[in-house]
Amino acid sequence: MRIGINAAFLEAPATGSGQYLQQLAASLEAVGAGHTYRLLLPRAEGAAAPGARVCVPRWLPGEHARKLFLEQVGVPLASARERLDVAHYPYFAAPLVSPAPVVVTVHDVIPLLLPAYRGSALVRLYTALAAAGTRRARAIICDSLCSQRDAVRLLGLPVERTRVIHLASAPGLRPAAPEAAAAVRRQYGLAARFLFYVGGLDRRKNLGVVLRALARLGGRHPEMQLAIAGRVPAPGALFPDWGAEVARLGLAERVRFLGFVAEEEKALLYGAATAFVFPSLYEGFGLPPLEAMACGTPVLCADASSLPEVVGDAGLLLRATAEDAWAEALARVWEDEGLRRDLRERGLARAALFSWQKTARETVEVYECALS
Repeated sequence: MRIGINAAFLEAPATGSGQYLQQLAASLEAVGAGHTYRLLLPRAEGAAAPGARVCVPRWLPGEHARKLFLEQVGVPLASARERLDVAHYPYFAAPLVSPAPVVVTVHDVIPLLLPAYRGSALVRLYTALAAAGTRRARAIICDSLCSQRDAVRLLGLPVERTRVIHLASAPGLRPAAPEAAAAVRRQYGLAARFLFYVGGLDRRKNLGVVLRALARLGGRHPEMQLAIAGRVPAPGALFPDWGAEVARLGLAERVRFLGFVAEEEKALLYGAATAFVFPSLYEGFGLPPLEAMACGTPVLCADASSLPEVVGDAGLLLRATAEDAWAEALARVWEDEGLRRDLRERGLARAALFSWQKTARETVEVYECALS
């Protein structure tokens, strides 16, 4: 079987879709014996695996127009030229017409679910086109039962055409050696003990609840520090002014914004942290808590959307908006070494249940079903 994968997100490796594409492509080569995989690239350069060029006219006005052309015209033409048996779109986009059966991975349907994320009229038009193409797909992969339920409900998909396939943490993630943990703390000027957050800074991530919980603990644990990884966007409709909020809460000395963090340093920060916090209101899957568990870091996580499905009983699950519960849980984890040890052991065992090899094997099964 000849399988083509829309590889546009190889150009955005730091995004969730980019990480999914990279890990899936690498794992498919290892488990998909007897099948041929072609990464369909918008240009010839930069292929991370055997690929095929997809011609996208450079005169198209802007990256959004070129992305739309790639999805609706370029990949279908390449599917015919390469004589593909299946074309996989590994994110929420699909062509209205394709010469090969189409498989789509729907990580989430946030633009349809959360009004604040619906965007401009042009963005809404693109979402409607992606939804129409997805309804025509032969099979739809969802990252979680939560995203499957939402996709079935909001896209009107027959549940029998959907399949839940969980993601996994990167294979190299593991507990940090003490000397490596000490080095990354020195590099970022962090205290010997700190809380860690990574995973985006838009409103949906609900970081304010952790900041307010931290402020509540100022008298009880003035030494408690929070390190936040990721570039801080300019304030706007989807992005609170986190700097102003930190100042308003009197946390300027206790919150560190680390800026962009490379993947290898992110792994060390997970391992060096006393605990990882993830209060997000909605995730299609939620990789950061799983990554933290793979690094042996205790996890405090919202009990919302797909997160209980990922974390299970290996972390402390808290109501996303309950500041008092977050404050008490932070204090418990900070003070109780036995609890931290228990969460570490549970987290490592939980993370071991997820693997990219398993994800790839189940994805191959979907390809085979789509063809048959």
